[in-house]
Amino acid sequence: MDLFEHSRQEQIRQEAPLAARMRPRTLDEVLGQVHIVGQGRLLRRAIESDRLFTSIIFWGPPGVGKTTLAAVIANTTRAHFETLNAVLAGVADLRKLVAEAKDRRAMYGTRTLLMVDEIHRWNKAQQDGLLPVVEDGTITLIGATTENPYFSIIGPLLSRSRIFRFNILSAEAIQDLLGRALVDKERGYGKRNIVAEAEALAHLAELSDGDARTALNGLELAVESTPPDAEGVIHITLEVAEESIQRRALQYDKSGDEHYNTISAFIKAIRGSDPDAALYYLAKMVSAGEDPRFIFRRLIVAAAEDIGLASPMSVSVVMACAQAFEWVGMPEGQYHLAEATLYLATAPKSNSVGAYWGALEELQERGYRPPPIYLRDPRTLLKNETREQPGYKYPHDYPGGWVAQRYLPEGVKGGWFAPKGYGYEQKIVEFLNKRRLDSEK
Repeated sequence: MDLFEHSRQEQIRQEAPLAARMRPRTLDEVLGQVHIVGQGRLLRRAIESDRLFTSIIFWGPPGVGKTTLAAVIANTTRAHFETLNAVLAGVADLRKLVAEAKDRRAMYGTRTLLMVDEIHRWNKAQQDGLLPVVEDGTITLIGATTENPYFSIIGPLLSRSRIFRFNILSAEAIQDLLGRALVDKERGYGKRNIVAEAEALAHLAELSDGDARTALNGLELAVESTPPDAEGVIHITLEVAEESIQRRALQYDKSGDEHYNTISAFIKAIRGSDPDAALYYLAKMVSAGEDPRFIFRRLIVAAAEDIGLASPMSVSVVMACAQAFEWVGMPEGQYHLAEATLYLATAPKSNSVGAYWGALEELQERGYRPPPIYLRDPRTLLKNETREQPGYKYPHDYPGGWVAQRYLPEGVKGGWFAPKGYGYEQKIVEFLNKRRLDSEK
């Protein structure tokens, strides 16, 4: 690198965003992931001894240090370190890198560590390209992903890797990071006269929702957009911080873990009859831009699965709210989402409709048995079949519109439907009990 290139690189480094400049350079600077890189932890020992031979997958939300930890590894290892971004790189880039890694290993005995950011973006064929070189140790993979690797990464690659899950950063850890940025003279704002209120830093940390990058971007905007006073001091007040990060950065991905975790908690809150919790998760999904039709589809399922015959009108109420939403749209349609959610959360609960799965299991395990002859269509029967069997009893010809006769095939016991007697099901239980008593007479 000549003098001009060095000068250009230094200028790029100084002009980089604060979040990039403040990336930790050592393991001791990494915040919040003590379970991964704390003193004595397996990965820390492997990094410090430069004996990272097993491929690893870093899994976690944005801004928690996945790429940062890979950069720390790059700064400490004696192995050759390469990086690829799965969004930009394809099979051709991977083949070129693999060929160079094989040559490097054959000529110099040098290992290659490959960091693949956003590895979930690669399709199966692209991920397959890593298998041979990961298997024989030519490349040690460091993959980073915000998606659940058990769904987004092929099984053979997972079986050759160790997965480390990153947690969102606490507000205290992010405040610590913001404090470092304010006093760091080399990478942060230590050379500038800045006075930041504790409430301002706490607000930036709280609304970043565990994302260090979001918090640092907010601090940078606050500093760069606030003019100094007559004495040259930049004051970062709570009001300035509120303007710099006006909305909480909700961790949510419509196809990722937060999507599934939130909808799971939403349905379980409804099932558990906790209206406040149900509204909380509903607000999270709506605020994060979830498709309201997806929410209504899950509500329609819950109306049958978790409320069922305890409140038979639940399906009608949710369908009516869904139709009203189509007419009204957002933002007023949030009322209909909330109404459907509250109706289900406060309705009596029963999962007796799940009796269907018992009947299905009987059918799959023991096969289908034909119904009694007297229940079949007479046009399909031979004359001797009708003579040898009792005839069908038409229920409406009997008092109460009911008569005792067998409807299940011979050899099928039934007993799957077992209403619990909650809500409207109490009437169903009374009805069935009366029928059983009548059939025993």
